[in-house]
Amino acid sequence: MIKPMNPGQWMLILLIFISSQSSSFAHAATTYFQLKVYHFQTTEQEQVIDRFLEKAYLPAMHKLGFKEIAVFKPIDNKDKADKLVYVFSSSTKLEKYVSLDVDILKDKRYLESGKEYLDAAHTHPPYSRIETILMKAFEGMPFLTLPKLNGDKSERVYELRSYEAPTEKLSANKISMFNNGEIDIFNKLNFNAVFYGQVIAGSTMPNLIYLTTFENMNERDAHWKAFGPLYKPMAELPQYQNNVSKNVTTLCRPTQYSDI
Repeated sequence: MIKPMNPGQWMLILLIFISSQSSSFAHAATTYFQLKVYHFQTTEQEQVIDRFLEKAYLPAMHKLGFKEIAVFKPIDNKDKADKLVYVFSSSTKLEKYVSLDVDILKDKRYLESGKEYLDAAHTHPPYSRIETILMKAFEGMPFLTLPKLNGDKSERVYELRSYEAPTEKLSANKISMFNNGEIDIFNKLNFNAVFYGQVIAGSTMPNLIYLTTFENMNERDAHWKAFGPLYKPMAELPQYQNNVSKNVTTLCRPTQYSDI
């Protein structure tokens, strides 16, 4: 015969249940971002990269559960020797990035569709180098937000900003600034931010990276003009001084096959 549980035992079970649910929620209540950067030099390389991303990489990533993937290029690419293609993805599970290189090779369609790129000769590579940056979402915006844009992709402006800091503590201070007011200003002015990420693996740490989006260049300029007066009082607070040592701003446009 099973003995009925006393109130203390019921309370213990309830606490275990709540703890397990809280732990699960805490684990899921953030997002990890990957920014893959292709460095290339020639038009031929760019075309190979584009075909690979559109026909092989994005479809394979979708099958693996990566839903919204952005592909965008600097507007001034043509003026630079080191040209770039950015590929942005996100997941609430960090382990998906850990196993990505292995998992994607199990996709036969990916291997076939990406053959031109994947089987390129060592004497004729499709890029100079690939850089991978891994980030964790800010508490102030823990998930990816899709931009609400209606204009043609060829006119849109995606503004990628990287804020490097002198020390880890000062970088954390700048992130706190975003979480405690700066993100609110961006939201109020409808900057259409896609993500704010603390870099946890990359070449220029400590730093943070975020992406805002606009219908066109005129709208982008107007937004930043409106931003200054709202941001100035916060920027002058003593606790937020000297927390950025380098601001790298890259103005881009999305490719036609980009999900975002």
